[in-house]
Amino acid sequence: MRYRDILFDADNTLLDFYRSEREALSDALFEIGVAASDDMIAAYSAINDRMWKKLERGEIDKVRLRLARFEEFARDCGIVTDVPRLAERYTVLLATKSYLMPGALATARTLRERGCRLFIITNGMKSVQTGRFDHSALFPYFEKSFISEEIGAEKPSRAYFDRVKAEIPHFSDRETLVVGDSLSSDIRGGVLAGLDTCWFNPQEKQSPADLPITYTVTRLEEIIPIVCAP
Repeated sequence: MRYRDILFDADNTLLDFYRSEREALSDALFEIGVAASDDMIAAYSAINDRMWKKLERGEIDKVRLRLARFEEFARDCGIVTDVPRLAERYTVLLATKSYLMPGALATARTLRERGCRLFIITNGMKSVQTGRFDHSALFPYFEKSFISEEIGAEKPSRAYFDRVKAEIPHFSDRETLVVGDSLSSDIRGGVLAGLDTCWFNPQEKQSPADLPITYTVTRLEEIIPIVCAP
């Protein structure tokens, strides 16, 4: 066994965040009498992605992020509404949307059966991530979720990963693998923490030359032979 402890990102690694996002936003807009178009969904998603990148860089806090993304979205799409109420309804609805990425359940089950310890590492909001993950079929296979709101630091900061290391009994850098889809959050964070990384890259994007990635996979099941190699 090459790795004992696997630190999995949640959104768009194990959980299909974009599907959850689309449904939650559509439902929240429907409540205020707005029919969500594909262009509107795409506009919000781009704004949201940009805001989370700012969070990773320490340029915005999570409290401000929750509202700022909807202020910009409503302004850009010409939606006149109670923006704080829209933001709150979206967050509540998002917590009810839990969908697995292809191969996530089989991969988690197999790794657990092989003796691995599995953990979630996420910058997502506690209420949302708890709602989505705790009601997922993945839940029984994971020992703990490390949510940035509880940690007091965000990925990719060294402070976040130091806290994770401190809370996992008998943690070993060389026996741990970070798995995630985000180069800026998961992979850079793992590299900064001195851990091996596995980039989940289903869209087969170009690998950056300035970031030393240990492994790259396009399907989650490809992680199993990497982890379980002698």
